[in-house]
Amino acid sequence: MLSRKKWLAGGLVSALALIGLVALPADAATSVRLQYKTSASGVTADQVEPWFNLINNGTTAIPLSGLKIRYYFKADSASQQYRFACSWAVVSCSTVTGTFGAISPGTATADRYLEVGFTSGTLATGAQSGDMQLRFYRADWQRITQSDDYSFGTNTSYIDWTKVTVYQNGTLLWGTAPTGGNPSPSPSPSPSPSPSGPPPGGSGVVFDDFNYTDANDSTISAHNWTIRTNQGGPGIPGATWPQGNISFPVVSGTNKALQLKSVTDGTSAGTQQSEVLHQRKFLEGTYAARVKFSDAPISGPDGDHIVQTFFTITPLNQDLDPNYSEQDFEYLPNGGWGEPANIMYATSWETYRNEPWLAVNVHTENRISYDGWHDLVLQVSGGQIKYYIDGALFATHGDIYYPETVQSVNFNLWFISGGLLGSSTPRTYVQQVDWFYHSKNEVVAPTEVLNRVNSYRSASTRWVDTVPSV
Repeated sequence: MLSRKKWLAGGLVSALALIGLVALPADAATSVRLQYKTSASGVTADQVEPWFNLINNGTTAIPLSGLKIRYYFKADSASQQYRFACSWAVVSCSTVTGTFGAISPGTATADRYLEVGFTSGTLATGAQSGDMQLRFYRADWQRITQSDDYSFGTNTSYIDWTKVTVYQNGTLLWGTAPTGGNPSPSPSPSPSPSPSGPPPGGSGVVFDDFNYTDANDSTISAHNWTIRTNQGGPGIPGATWPQGNISFPVVSGTNKALQLKSVTDGTSAGTQQSEVLHQRKFLEGTYAARVKFSDAPISGPDGDHIVQTFFTITPLNQDLDPNYSEQDFEYLPNGGWGEPANIMYATSWETYRNEPWLAVNVHTENRISYDGWHDLVLQVSGGQIKYYIDGALFATHGDIYYPETVQSVNFNLWFISGGLLGSSTPRTYVQQVDWFYHSKNEVVAPTEVLNRVNSYRSASTRWVDTVPSV
């Protein structure tokens, strides 16, 4: 009864406050304030760039996971799709999410909204979130007209901005939404999660123990692998990609491994690189390989900037192709790209342009040696890309970097252009791959990957491929 009386009293006070008969104490008023500015203030822009700062004016801390920020805009066409990205945030872009919703019926200035959320964090009493440097752009990378957008402002310094709303657990705390339209419910992150509860092995499995005779073994292509022989990037312009640089040596007992060899004498004509790739039919699920990286060449002087890899990729058909994607494990034993020494990269790509260079990617790195054998696991599911090395989580990426189209699986060993030693003495580098495993539409823990691989080997199963071609 007491709690009911308190509720009635509180409701009465709130009602009286609304008609101006009772003044609410400051801490009972709206506890969140939003500030906005933009770094792209033109009538049109390559990207809409709303930057936000949240301020807690209340007397209690606020879990960020309960807050949603909505920025309202008018789509350039009914069918136009948009992509979200977080460039930088004090609270960390890894905790910031962005999804798009529709308003129906739309208004003259708003038929869509960007909803920004948070996976973790707390906004303490009197605290500010600090900069959230956000952006979104058309999926076809054409310019956006933003001058007719409800939430757009031209201010380049932070000011209180009520044309962007803030909700806490569905309750409006700040701002004024556009009138005349009905926003749809909060959207789910895109892409949606993979189907739940797949059988062991997901929707198909690929396992290869690389038990081949040599590069001319006909079962290599029968098992849907291709040894690259065509010229082109990445790496040294003019370098060749000989089939003979791929071999399958015994690495222990009777166990063989895929071996990639790359050589150089410091010239384009004297540089050979190597690559092996699987057909394009992979998207969501778990990818894994046991890879041996090396810090030094097996012969010749050391020091070339060489890249040792395991990755998935969709081809780039045009500059800033929205269907392009790539997820990389890249080990640079001698550094490169401005790094002076050992570095491991996990990089997730949305797209890129060659001239002038524009990279749309996110990466995580660790500056230590990875010389030797390592178990690499890549999980792609539910809008998140997770990279594991030797069972430990190395990186988590998502948002616009999540792949949308089917990819191939690749291993290559190549030299960074401009990163060769000033020596004419030939040197030879190798990278080895003990096995490859993929389970379609299933998240498989690193320990379980090893259990499954060991089961295949215990049964003397050298190769399995039940993933349908597309």
